[in-house]
Parts: sequence; C-alpha cells; structure tokens
Amino acid sequence: MTELSRKQVRVTVWGENVHEQDDAAVQKIYPDTMHETIAAGLRTRLGADVAVRTAWLQQPEHGLTEEVLAETDVLTWWGHRAHGDVDDAVVDRVQQAVLSGMGLIALHSAHFSKIFKRLMGTTCSLDWRSHNDRELLWTVAAGHPIAAGVPHPLVLEQEEMYGELFDIPQPDELVFVSSFTGGEVFRSGCCYRRGQGRVFYFRPGDQEYPTYHQPEIQQILANAVRWAAPVTPRQLPDVHHRATPGWFETA
Repeated sequence: MTELSRKQVRVTVWGENVHEQDDAAVQKIYPDTMHETIAAGLRTRLGADVAVRTAWLQQPEHGLTEEVLAETDVLTWWGHRAHGDVDDAVVDRVQQAVLSGMGLIALHSAHFSKIFKRLMGTTCSLDWRSHNDRELLWTVAAGHPIAAGVPHPLVLEQEEMYGELFDIPQPDELVFVSSFTGGEVFRSGCCYRRGQGRVFYFRPGDQEYPTYHQPEIQQILANAVRWAAPVTPRQLPDVHHRATPGWFETA
C-alpha cells in the first residue's frame, strides 16, 4: 500500500441543485438536497477514511475552482436539467483533473453531462421511461470491489427506467446490469480509465425517488469512491515530452 492510499480520500460531491429549488416533491424526498444526502451517506459508510465536501451549479465556477479540484481525489457528479448551464471552462478543468488521476463518478442523468460525454466521446444517448418502475440491479462482475456487500440482485422498488441502446464505449469493466418490468435491460455500472483517472457510471438515482437514502446504494457509492481514488500522486502527462530518438527516427 502506498503512502497516498493510507491518507483520507478527499471527495467532492457535486450537484446541479435545480430540482431541489423548484420541485416540492423533490424537496420532500431530499430536504437537505440530493448532494448533501449523497455526501452524508459517504460519511456514514466511510467514516474517518474520507473528507467530504459539496459543491453545486449556482456557486461561482460551479464550486469547482482549480483549488477545489486540486484538493479532490474523487468527484461525484449528479445533473439533469441544466447540463447546458455548466461552463465549458469548468468542464475543461474537470477533464484535465481526471486525466491527471482524479476519479469521477457520474450518477444517473449525468450520462448526458458535458464532462461524461467529453470523456466518452459518444452521444451517451439511451432509451428511457419516466413512469414508476421496479428495477433489479444484477452484479455481473463477481468479486469486483464496487460490488462488495451488494445483494444479488439488489431490488429498487421505485425507479425510472433506462434501456438500451446506451451509446457509450465498451466499458473496461461492467459491474452491474439492470432489468425492468417492461423487459428492458441496461448497463448500469460501467468502469473506465481515462488518462491516469478512473471513471464509474452508475445508473440509479432519479430525483423523484428516494434512491440515495437506500443503504445498499450508499454502499455502492462508498465502494466506488474507494475504487476511483488515486493510489499514486496525480500528474498530468507532459504532452510536449519527446522521447530520445531511437532506431526509427533521427534527431
């Protein structure tokens, strides 16, 4: 274990914070906001192993300044209605942080966030049905650290349906697949590596349902934070570096 891996994991929980301001139903489910609920779950599950802060869209620079990102090992991202309001300069900044080793956990509708689409390089579009549905979350990577302690299947009595085709690159590792009452299936837990950083997409978490209060979901997010955290010092590769000339090139 490296020296870095023994330190607290510094987590920034980012939320769009739009539904919480103008939707009474969401306010009832998440009176402390969705991002504060997610943060509280991580603090409960990981205790002294993490230092958790929150940030949201309406803050200057969306709460994601250079200083904040420099002090963030793992960033979680929930967005839905205001993807277009996220400043491109902040997206650039987050992308560079991921490439240098920061972990990113994209939650639910964050599949359409600027940062996730940027890192995937595809449309990230999908099929969906917003009616109250029952979801079964199946573990398809037995022994993966993100699935540790998760029931098989995990039952979510109320959730929104997402269905294939999900336009994403083939995951490096697929941890969870969901099935729904209409017969739909969906790749719900996808792991990627981008540059030095690890990226995890996790499907459940529609704002209309109390998903982030569910202990098993909190456990998955805690496991994902551990998995996504860097284990070596973050360092962006030097794109200007030129290797010593070899047999195939001349000085």
